[in-house]
Amino acid sequence: MNLSLLAGAILNGLVTGMLYALMGIGLSLILGLLNIPNFAHGVLYALGAYVMVSGTKAFGFVGGALAALVAVAVLGAVIETLGVRRLSRVHPDYTLLLTFGLSLILTESIILVWGPVGITSQPPALLAGSVDLGVTLYPKYRLVVMVVTAVLVLASYLFVTRTRYGAIIRAGIEDKDMAAALGINIRRVFTVTFAAGAGLAALGGALMTPVRGLLPTMGLDILPFAFVVVVLGGLGSLPGAILAGLLVGVVQSLMTAIWPPGADASVFVLMTLGIIARPQGLLGQR
Repeated sequence: MNLSLLAGAILNGLVTGMLYALMGIGLSLILGLLNIPNFAHGVLYALGAYVMVSGTKAFGFVGGALAALVAVAVLGAVIETLGVRRLSRVHPDYTLLLTFGLSLILTESIILVWGPVGITSQPPALLAGSVDLGVTLYPKYRLVVMVVTAVLVLASYLFVTRTRYGAIIRAGIEDKDMAAALGINIRRVFTVTFAAGAGLAALGGALMTPVRGLLPTMGLDILPFAFVVVVLGGLGSLPGAILAGLLVGVVQSLMTAIWPPGADASVFVLMTLGIIARPQGLLGQR
């Protein structure tokens, strides 16, 4: 592999890794509060991408991205309020089945609304073309996506770790009953966090539409990698999700350049080795 291909593979890995980190943060927050994996998280990513395509036709590229963020965040709040909250008093398996069923329902809904055939999307004219980085030519839009997702990841991390409401979210994750006893409206925290996690997933899907294109099953395809990021980084660890997302993205991209059939398998091999070496995750706690 020459230097140009290596540089391109690493940059592609960073773009994908930032996307995984963005999804991993939202998934970690929801997992920390509900103590169950959200199987609908991947489909919310896909829904954001499809809303983005429709929104771009009506409001332009930026307007389409904002429409995807708001629409899916509202849907996330509805799911938490009308579904997850009502099942919180019974066995957690019911909530698990709810999110799994919603993932199938929303996937079929995407097919009904937008059709079963894949859709391609072009970046805005301002971001078309490539940039000469010296070692390689790289698409301008992918560089912008890398920067934007990095800013979103950093902003999400700082919000959770440095703000008062972030402290409330962390308190809810650590001990829901104690937080409620201190007068915190834990149900509102649940709703806002679920909506924020859904919105982050949707925004990731919206930004990646010109890079990966759209397929109705894209949400189901990306969900296993989001879970790999959460497990490898450490359950509930936001810095771990960021580190694992970047690591998974780069490893997957390099393997794609070296041996494409083994690209996806390499991610799960990485997770297996990581669990054996550190069962609590890269930055998690036992």
